[in-house]
Amino acid sequence: MIKNLKILQLGDPGLRVPASPVNDFSCEVFRELLSNLQTMMLEENGVGIAAPQLGVALQVIIIASRPTKRYPSAPNMDAVVMINPRLTIADSELNKDWEGCLSVPGIRALVPRYKSVKVEYQDVQGKSIEMLLSDFPARVFQHEFDHLNGLVYLDRVENNRDIFSEGEFFKLINSQEQLAV
Repeated sequence: MIKNLKILQLGDPGLRVPASPVNDFSCEVFRELLSNLQTMMLEENGVGIAAPQLGVALQVIIIASRPTKRYPSAPNMDAVVMINPRLTIADSELNKDWEGCLSVPGIRALVPRYKSVKVEYQDVQGKSIEMLLSDFPARVFQHEFDHLNGLVYLDRVENNRDIFSEGEFFKLINSQEQLAV
């Protein structure tokens, strides 16, 4: 039984442990993990979450793009649970855009990511599925996929000047929106 799960914070060694594949899709602990991931992601206004962020080194992620306080302009997408995901680059164009992380509160950074990726994964019953993701959902997937490999988004930042406090990030975004009007 999983108890007292919390989102690990940057510096916790659990965030750097590569995740293992899920082999048993029917055990109660696995089902409880899925529920905990969904709950934590929603409570924290996340658009994705990975099991390693809760200290569980299993290859499980959820991506759920939707407008939130943290990502007000995110597109709507139904939540997708991805188990044992694999990634293939569909469009090698890299786009730099802002990311944050539930495990790195108060910080945003510009991170280069592939514009489009093909994802192969298993659903909660173990059925194999393929999906093509582009733009923001592709970014969210790549961010969560990194967690399965012991990486955080700051590992991908090209220049330290691309790292902002969340307060300064929102000031920048608000000033850009006012200029666009």
